[in-house]
Amino acid sequence: MKILVTIKRVEDYESKIKVRPDNTWIVTEGVNYRANPFDEIAVEEALRLRDTNAPSEVVAVSIGSGAATAEIRSALAMGADRGIHVKHDGFVDSDAVARLLVKVIEKEKPDLVLMGKQAVDVDDNVTGQLLAEYLGYGQATFASKKESLESPEEKGKKPGLKLAADKKSIQVVREVDGGVETLELQLPGIVTVDLRLNIPRYASLPNIMKAKKKPIEELNPAGLGVDVAPKVKVVKVEAPPARAAGVKVPDVATLIQKLHNDAKVV
Repeated sequence: MKILVTIKRVEDYESKIKVRPDNTWIVTEGVNYRANPFDEIAVEEALRLRDTNAPSEVVAVSIGSGAATAEIRSALAMGADRGIHVKHDGFVDSDAVARLLVKVIEKEKPDLVLMGKQAVDVDDNVTGQLLAEYLGYGQATFASKKESLESPEEKGKKPGLKLAADKKSIQVVREVDGGVETLELQLPGIVTVDLRLNIPRYASLPNIMKAKKKPIEELNPAGLGVDVAPKVKVVKVEAPPARAAGVKVPDVATLIQKLHNDAKVV
């Protein structure tokens, strides 16, 4: 079984983000970068599926500048077998990412594609859906996991996705407004993962060293025959308005009065 998993380089959510003076984008100087947290969960789930259904292979794919190899190496250090880097220095919107992944998937022919449900930089949450549509594959979004009575140790080893014995379908538990539902997805298919599916492992020092020797194939949009001219344009970026200072009140009666007369919430 071959599992292809995507991993994107994004701004670290713990960094202090500032908007450029011309409002075209954020200030990137001094900002730390890391792998998209949802994608790390996808990598972890791919590794659990591989280890419980050996022999299998996990291929990590990233699209972006040369710096994105760091995130591929991160996935390799977690345990992925090899990497693919589609190198492009400019802005790539979600549609272009999906069309590039179509070409990679046609080349690799994986049985399952795992993706984070969204990237924390732009929060589009559409790439997985676009990819499934372009490929004509079935899809399951927001994959979660049922609570069980297993020990924390066992929970940390077993995948949340349940692969059928014949490896032709997979069961996916997903969160919906009223609770959770279980879907059965015929393979090959696309699954996007949510936060509660698993907790990604930390890469050990030996695996970090091994990751340096694992292969990363480099591709480019022109070689894949994909025009990545963006269909989405960022018109303006603005910082959120500063929060107003709070007001101290002497007693509960004054608080109720202000909530009623000023805030108009009671």
